[in-house]
Amino acid sequence: MPKINRYIDIDTVEREAKKDYIDRHSPFIHCAKTAKVGEPFEVTVKMGNEYTHPDDFDHYIESVTLFDGETKLAGATYVSGTLGNTKAHNTTTFTIIPTGKKLNLVAHGYCTKHGVWESNPVEVEVTE
Repeated sequence: MPKINRYIDIDTVEREAKKDYIDRHSPFIHCAKTAKVGEPFEVTVKMGNEYTHPDDFDHYIESVTLFDGETKLAGATYVSGTLGNTKAHNTTTFTIIPTGKKLNLVAHGYCTKHGVWESNPVEVEVTE
C-alpha cells in the first residue's frame, strides 16, 4: 500500500517552497453542496489550488480518483504531455448519479514523482 499524503493548511507552513509542494500535489473537490437522487451530479477535482503542477515526461499527474467513503466512484488516467508539457492545474470533472442520502466525497491524485495525495473530505446532502 503506498503512503497517502494529505493536504496541510498552507497558512501554517512557513517556507514558500513547502507551500508550493503541498498545494500543487493536493486535490481539491469542487461541487454543489446538495444533489438530487437519480439525477446527474458534477464533481470537479482540481490538482492544486494556488500552485500549478509540472507536466514533464517523468513528473506529471497520472491519475485522479473519486471516492464516496470507501467506494470508488470514478477515475481518470493521464499520460505525460496531456497538459501540453507546461505547468497547469489538472482539472477533471466526473458526472455521477447519487443514490443514497449523502455523499462523503474524497479524491486521490497520483503524481509520478511524489505519490498519492488525498483531498479533504466534502459532504454533499442528497435530496429526493
